[in-house]
Amino acid sequence: MEIRELRYFLAIAREGSITNAANFLHVTQPTISRQIHDLEDELGQKLFIRGSHNMTLTSEGMILRKRAEEIVSMVDKTEAEFTSMEKAVSGDVYIGGGETEAIKFLARVAKEIHDTYPNIHYHLYSGNAQDVTERLEKGLLDFGVLVQPADISKYDYLSVPAKDVWGVIMRKDSPLAEKETICKADLLGVPLICSRQAISQEKSKNEFAQWFGEDFDKLNIVTTFNLVYNAAIMVDAGLGYAITIDKITNTSDNSSLCFKPLEPKLDSELNVIWKKYQAFSSAAELFLDKLRESFNNLPVFI
Repeated sequence: MEIRELRYFLAIAREGSITNAANFLHVTQPTISRQIHDLEDELGQKLFIRGSHNMTLTSEGMILRKRAEEIVSMVDKTEAEFTSMEKAVSGDVYIGGGETEAIKFLARVAKEIHDTYPNIHYHLYSGNAQDVTERLEKGLLDFGVLVQPADISKYDYLSVPAKDVWGVIMRKDSPLAEKETICKADLLGVPLICSRQAISQEKSKNEFAQWFGEDFDKLNIVTTFNLVYNAAIMVDAGLGYAITIDKITNTSDNSSLCFKPLEPKLDSELNVIWKKYQAFSSAAELFLDKLRESFNNLPVFI
């Protein structure tokens, strides 16, 4: 199996036909067709359902697509790292994380570096803790940003000098919107929209479950989510109240939504993590050094 074959395969999967893929890659149709037949023969599986005008992936093809995307991404990342060695300080930094205002700290560092080293480029991936750590383990990310609770025992990490405050996103015309804070009793009996990470862990490791206490299993959770953008749409539609962190959803004066913090207060620590014994590119190494320097010079915000 060659990288070129995987690139051809991904082009067809994306473009929908050999003709479109050939035009996109600037190669002949027979070249792509031959490479795909060789790939199918090598794997012993049909990868496409061939129609008169288009090609769609078989179930085997869908499995290969995920693997091929990871392999090609890793090859591109490796080539970029070695190419950057020939230059002063350049290259790519890959960062993954969930929705949190803590990203602003990384953005400030990235901006500072970019002013001096404009040939360093940043690639952001959004996902929950499981998504981020999975890509980190595969070498597709240099750094991950995780909101606690999350297991970071396998990683080196920096603690972000800030904490995310938990609360409830709701419509401004909802009954609870008149309250300054939301207590446990307010959440019993109302439809809730919760992140899967916040409710799927063991209770001993689940900060929200510990905050709520013995009646946690009585909550009426009607929807789960991994990123809050879609959850906010559900709230706006009147489906329920979203348990989430502050400052990642538009709750400004011109929004139909508002945020109310939990009482007693619940906040979560944040960490920038990376694989132990990680061999960084020069760009990623510089980013980590500047991140350490920046965090050491910042006060901790509670």
